[in-house]
Amino acid sequence: ENPGEGKREQWSSKTEFLLTVCGNVVGLGNVWRFPYLCYKNGGGAFLVPYLLYVGLCGLPLFLLETSIGQYTQQGIVTCWRSLCPLAEGVGRAELLILIYDSIIYLVILAWTLFYLVFSFSSQLPWASCGNTWNTDQCVDFSSLNHTANCTSKITTTSAATEFWERRVLAISGGIEEVGSVRWELMLCLLACWAVCYFCIWKGIRYSGKVVYFTATFPYLMLLVLLVRGVTLPGAWEGIQFYLYPDPVRLADPQVWMEAGTQVFFSYCIGRGSQTVLGSFNKYNNNCYMDSFWLCLLNGCTSFVAGFAVFSVLGFMAQKQGVSVAMVAESGPGLAFIAFPQAAAMMPLPQLWTVCFFIMLLLLGIDTQFVIMEGVITSFTDLFPVTLRRPRYREGFVLLFCLSCFLIQLTMITEGGIFVFQLIDYYGCSGACVLFVAVFESLAVGWIFGADHMEDAIKDMTAQRPCVLFRLCWRYFTPLVSLSSFILHMVDYKPLKFNRWYMYPDWAYALGWAMALSSILLVPLWGIGKICVGTGSLRQRLAVLCHPDDDLPLTRLGKCQNSEMETLQDINRI
Repeated sequence: ENPGEGKREQWSSKTEFLLTVCGNVVGLGNVWRFPYLCYKNGGGAFLVPYLLYVGLCGLPLFLLETSIGQYTQQGIVTCWRSLCPLAEGVGRAELLILIYDSIIYLVILAWTLFYLVFSFSSQLPWASCGNTWNTDQCVDFSSLNHTANCTSKITTTSAATEFWERRVLAISGGIEEVGSVRWELMLCLLACWAVCYFCIWKGIRYSGKVVYFTATFPYLMLLVLLVRGVTLPGAWEGIQFYLYPDPVRLADPQVWMEAGTQVFFSYCIGRGSQTVLGSFNKYNNNCYMDSFWLCLLNGCTSFVAGFAVFSVLGFMAQKQGVSVAMVAESGPGLAFIAFPQAAAMMPLPQLWTVCFFIMLLLLGIDTQFVIMEGVITSFTDLFPVTLRRPRYREGFVLLFCLSCFLIQLTMITEGGIFVFQLIDYYGCSGACVLFVAVFESLAVGWIFGADHMEDAIKDMTAQRPCVLFRLCWRYFTPLVSLSSFILHMVDYKPLKFNRWYMYPDWAYALGWAMALSSILLVPLWGIGKICVGTGSLRQRLAVLCHPDDDLPLTRLGKCQNSEMETLQDINRI
């Protein structure tokens, strides 16, 4: 369907939906976060809390969000307005988190593109210490032999670290010292935005075709790196560090908290992106089975990526004559320091760095497509008369891209990494997502009704979900999410950069303002809706807890959540 005619788009085929969701959930976290968390938190034993969170939160919320989108055929905000007006704040909070995501995510892709360009150099710039940005403390670990004494690492830095900190970022003394814009990073950022814009400006008609390449090619690159990794000397030692079980670690609440956070990030739940992707499905698509297979694929990809990552880290540790624990990194430290440093020690280093950064770039660009589509679609559904007119969508997408780009200029300055980490740590924090998940599951489980959600899924798929999903939506998911949220708050530690830099008070205040902007939006929006309603408090609640009459089951008279029953539900609660 043509959005220019004022109608909503749908996927051209089921394959486009599956590949887009696959590209969304299989992202950077699968490669640079899960393997490290697994090693750090008990190896194979970490899979116990991880799989428990998948079963109690990951899969139930993944199915819930996809089903809500498919059932209502609406974006993040308007789907909740139709399903449960009282919980509209959930959708608005999810939209705000997606906006924070879109601001920081493309900066990572700009760094990746920067490294990819330099990977074609005849001499990799992070492989030697003879460059203008290197200091006297620089050590080229790729030239050390197996018996090299690397205890001096305490007072020295690797060539890869100096390239990252002094050449790419040119880190200043703190967030107060903004410095100048790094023009090379700005060009990389501009290139990434241009690709994203022209892939989604026409909607899923274009982006649905792009994912045939961007969602599948990273798997080829991962396979190449996996085969290369496991054939390296020292690979087995790295894999042992990755998977060797340490059950004692399961007694640490931090392990369980990190398992939960990883599931929420990896499965992209609590952000509304799955709701948007599901909303483009045909009404009778079998989203029930889709959710099972996509969650299985996501988990398996994370697990397999660990073998590729830790086999390479094991090789690097053997080359340097140190323990794997001394070279293990996560996040940007793995992508931009550890792996480039390890690749520089291999034969044909350019080949392996090109493969690695192409894989990261495509993994990230897919997720960015979905983040942007989630934001654009939600605004389009909020203002359909304006934004579904010819050329208005393209203009709005351009405005959104330019706005994000201007904000991101602060993150590609010499003090930009401090701004980046502030938004990442607070605006996109696990606590925000967990809080949203609590109210999301409560709204469906108790107000709209878990049984009515099951009826909706059966009406769409001709298959009634397992009773475990009803129990999760009502009890387990909100309870586990709330417990994890409380753990996050109790265990809160102020953000530090590189374990030494403490932010000024105003920066922490700004960070908490970003975190609370999404957390408080959920209850405050509901309270605001109650205040502006008419009638007695019970009547207002009855209206706000009643689904839209235009929803399929409501319209057909199959959904028995009448205002009278809603009043009875409120009395029981």
